[in-house]
Amino acid sequence: MKRYFVALVLIATVLCGCQHPKKATLTIFHAGSLTKPLQDLNEEFKEYMKERGYDLEIRDEPSGSVMAIRKITDLGKRADVVAVADYRLIPKFMFPKYADFYIAFAKNELVLCYTNGSKYGNEINVENWYEILSKKDVRFGFSNPNVDPCGYRALMAIKLADLYYHKPIFRELIENHTNVRAEGMQIKSPREIVTDGKVVVRDKSVDLIALLESGSIDYAFEYKSVALQHNLKYVELPDEINMGNFSLKDWYGKVSILVWKVENGSFIRKEIKGGPIIYGVTIPKNSENEKLAEEYLAFLLSERGRRIFEKNHQEFLEEPLGFGKVPEKLKGLVEYEGLR
Repeated sequence: MKRYFVALVLIATVLCGCQHPKKATLTIFHAGSLTKPLQDLNEEFKEYMKERGYDLEIRDEPSGSVMAIRKITDLGKRADVVAVADYRLIPKFMFPKYADFYIAFAKNELVLCYTNGSKYGNEINVENWYEILSKKDVRFGFSNPNVDPCGYRALMAIKLADLYYHKPIFRELIENHTNVRAEGMQIKSPREIVTDGKVVVRDKSVDLIALLESGSIDYAFEYKSVALQHNLKYVELPDEINMGNFSLKDWYGKVSILVWKVENGSFIRKEIKGGPIIYGVTIPKNSENEKLAEEYLAFLLSERGRRIFEKNHQEFLEEPLGFGKVPEKLKGLVEYEGLR
């Protein structure tokens, strides 16, 4: 009789657990270019955790990558996961106070997007794209380099084009139409970018897509994954310009940019060198759900996560790379050499 009673209690406990899953919330600050793959990943992760007794709510906030980090370092907000379009931003802006590890996991390349309605869209190609952009009746856009890596990479790509094509392309496209300047191969971004109307700047590169589709601008610098996700036409830039070829990391490193960052309530300038486009992710020290965040990153780095990203045209690194105090749960999913 006693065993029978214990069995009933166990059954009731199991049933009760099924009827009342544990509620939890996961907050993610991420690069705007990760919006589509993370939306799919989040839905599958919620189902995955539902099987483990969780009623999970995921709050995701897309922004420029620098802004995603500033929400924590400058605005005092809490997040459980931060995923950015430039892995180097994590140690540069978050170590050691706000994070103590990061994982580089995906890659991308820069392209020049356009639509059927873009002026000279039937003429533009890899050899003449900068000439098309320089035409008086053409408008183009890039994101704010102070808050979004796609923006500073667009400026870097245009500056590298000076070297590649042996022409003053940066002066003609940027300096003649904005208050952004360069000294040698170092670009200086002002705190507030002012343009003459030919160039359009938005905080996130994905914010330019609506302007492209409406015909407000003719061309926009975007990541290739974003172009494919939104069925945009695009010009594939040479490897020496698109920052998508890891073997050219020394070439990309010829260019740098000074961007503005808030630190201890004051604006300061930080230098960022050119480099291959590689995404990074971390769990901030102020995470309220650290173990759940580790589950999320393990899911992201799994074959299931890799497939979700690749379905969304976001290519994974062959081996994700870990740096710093990587949690034990994740150590078997990353390598520890390669990027510096």
